[in-house]
Amino acid sequence: MSKSAAGPLSPEVRVAEVIHFADVSVRRGQSWLLKNVDWVVRENERWVIIGPNGAGKSTLLRLAAALMHPTLGVAVVLDEYLGLTNVFELRPRIGLVGAGFADSIPPTETVENLVVTASWAVSGRGQEVYAEEDLVRARRILGSLGLDRFAARTYGTLSEGERKRSQIARALMTDPELMLLDEPAAGLDLGGREQLLSTLSNMMTDPLGSAVVLVTHHVEEIPPGTTHALVMADGRVVAQGPIGDVLTASVLEQVYGLPLVVSTVDGRWSARAARSAGSA
Repeated sequence: MSKSAAGPLSPEVRVAEVIHFADVSVRRGQSWLLKNVDWVVRENERWVIIGPNGAGKSTLLRLAAALMHPTLGVAVVLDEYLGLTNVFELRPRIGLVGAGFADSIPPTETVENLVVTASWAVSGRGQEVYAEEDLVRARRILGSLGLDRFAARTYGTLSEGERKRSQIARALMTDPELMLLDEPAAGLDLGGREQLLSTLSNMMTDPLGSAVVLVTHHVEEIPPGTTHALVMADGRVVAQGPIGDVLTASVLEQVYGLPLVVSTVDGRWSARAARSAGSA
């Protein structure tokens, strides 16, 4: 199963690849963070990466974001070979939402400025000048995410869920060819999570949208519309492919080490420990 998502397509149905990793490994010091990863993401696919702590999920996403290079193997992102391309030209083509960038956002920045400054790849508006079409696009994106009423609010006054959605709006500002989201629902309460998942589901089901890769620890945080899944453990790919083939009890039991019951209703996933035969 682990190779199924990377198989060739016939010429009649071939879809452009946005990520192609071949036998990729990443080492830091004496530790291998990724080991022999083969993975292909095509432009019409919406992926989730799931696995326990230390599985290598965030490392894989950082590699896809061109924030690091592989130690071994070949990593191609948007037709650019990492290690042979100018990553500063590549990165603006990628939308990235994660804790690293969120920590750099000035709390006094307005939401509208947070979004529009993506055009200059800065996180605080200074003396740069923006075209009217940039402002119109920022407002349109905020409206599409239900954030238009927050445009004049400062980032520091938003709830955590509103901040996450504002970060997604910013990532969409440059019309990225690839969207990467690192645990976007982490730290949200039930209401914030559900609002965020509604936003993400709209992204996942948009036929004109970019390819999406989302990292999460919890199957309950997988938005409807996700088409493929990659399950990791100990820096390796355990399984990958169409989500219904991959997110099974037998696969998840391998990585979490306990019997599980996995189910899906209306595109929403859940997993819980299986009750033993002797349980009341």
